Amino acid sequence: MTSAQVGKTEILNNVVGYYIDQDPCPMLIVQPTIEMGETWSKDRLAPMLRDTPILRGLVKDPRSKDSGNTLRMKEFPGGRIAIAGANSAASLASRPVRIVLQDEIDRFPPSAGSEGSPSRLADKRAQTFWNRKRGKFSTPTVKGISAIEAEWERSDQRRYHVPCPFCGGLQVLRWGQIKFTKDDKGLPGDVHYECEHCRAKIYEPDKLRMIRNGRWVAGRPEVRGHAGFHLNELYSPWSSWQKIVEDFLEAKKRPETLKVWVNTSLGETWEEEGLTVDDGSLLSRREEYTAPVPLGAAVLTAGVDVQDDRLLVKVKGWGRGEESWLIDWITIPGRPETDPKVWADLDAVLSRVWAHELGTTLRIAAACIDSGGHATKQAYDFARTRGHRRIFAIKGIGGPGAPVIKLSTRKNKGKVVLALVGVDTCKGLIYSRLQVEEYGPGYMHFPKRPEIDEEYFKQLTAEKQITKFVRGFPSKVWMKTRARNEALDCEAYALAALATLNANLDQLAHRLEAQAELAKKEPAPVHPDHPLASPGRMPGSPPSRKGWSSTHW
Repeated sequence: MTSAQVGKTEILNNVVGYYIDQDPCPMLIVQPTIEMGETWSKDRLAPMLRDTPILRGLVKDPRSKDSGNTLRMKEFPGGRIAIAGANSAASLASRPVRIVLQDEIDRFPPSAGSEGSPSRLADKRAQTFWNRKRGKFSTPTVKGISAIEAEWERSDQRRYHVPCPFCGGLQVLRWGQIKFTKDDKGLPGDVHYECEHCRAKIYEPDKLRMIRNGRWVAGRPEVRGHAGFHLNELYSPWSSWQKIVEDFLEAKKRPETLKVWVNTSLGETWEEEGLTVDDGSLLSRREEYTAPVPLGAAVLTAGVDVQDDRLLVKVKGWGRGEESWLIDWITIPGRPETDPKVWADLDAVLSRVWAHELGTTLRIAAACIDSGGHATKQAYDFARTRGHRRIFAIKGIGGPGAPVIKLSTRKNKGKVVLALVGVDTCKGLIYSRLQVEEYGPGYMHFPKRPEIDEEYFKQLTAEKQITKFVRGFPSKVWMKTRARNEALDCEAYALAALATLNANLDQLAHRLEAQAELAKKEPAPVHPDHPLASPGRMPGSPPSRKGWSSTHW
């Protein structure tokens, strides 16, 4: 169990190289997907076989006839390497193997088709060998459902202890011992490691010498036959402590980026807390807006939910660090399956211009419309002719790890660009941001308006995340706590619409502020027919059109 980019996959590669050279035998390498397995074969395994003198020539050139060398199968004297994907039961159901190596097991699907845990299926391949070896490698994810954490908990839990260059005391490098100051701009300075024994300040140049003289120490030496290793980014020769601190200060601005930092820098699981939000506390957070679009919002998106007797539209404003403002919450009554006026009204809403507090205006830059339940054909028809306005028909997909949004091609019945929205991912982001209590990155603002009432916040918090066991394995799932959750669904769709833009919000906010500042300095344009348009021109004389364009309007 490790952080990212500390040589984890290189360890796996060296194990493969050792058995090819020293102890030939059949091996199975499992990656999260078949595609990732092929990528590993091309980008990691092939260069190692080519550039390591002792291995060069042991696996034949794939271009030669009967070489036994393909992307997914490598043969060598005395053994072979089969490369499989955890998403493919067929690729796991191969011949018996002695060595099973599984990479990024926290990214494995819960089941390989209908055959159960891919990790256990792979383990079974080695069952008939008395001298079998199984290796599992991963960056962890969420506490309680992380597969690599479960393996680590059963192991002898070895951590790498390094000596202090001053007192010689052995210790594990921990984040809590990294100390630093911050200047007026919030940038870190005097980054050092404080020895837990003598409190001496240890700086970056000493790190490599400490690591060279370190050793693995088992936390549970009584456990036999199950070795476990943990390593974090503080040990990495490719990451300085200064850079890790800078990454932390940036990541802690938002819960979702802090989660990634904990997983990929500390190599630790993230413990989800408070994924049920009190709707009453949100009601008290409403504020008065001084304009339809408040200061800070730089781009608008919309999420549209389709019900039997209405459309619900949520318009969101987004600013730096994805701080967000609820701009409008609109109900369009009517039956979407039979009433064209409903869709005409929706088009009018999505075409509307909103006044900004800076004195300029904004339009909706992207919108996502639910097409997964009611009025699917009508939603497709609406989106098909409005792709140039980044209006997409979407379907929600559940499960952990799905991207916020993924755009498909037109190869579907509706011949429309269909967007797949990772609703569980979106809801996790929304709930984590609802817990941000200070203005800034991730904070969600709500206006004090009649329609943003107690019912709205009940809908926004109408689900909770629970741990459910699927085929004997823990999985985080979202469960409704009340019937109506349209506000939450629309929030997820508006967030997905933002993701389609891939927008640089800092740049957009800066540009909007610059435009507003420029507008204050420039006099308003004068119509050509106005007496003041050309000095000395008398009213009624032919207007001069030179230098005038429609953009001034």
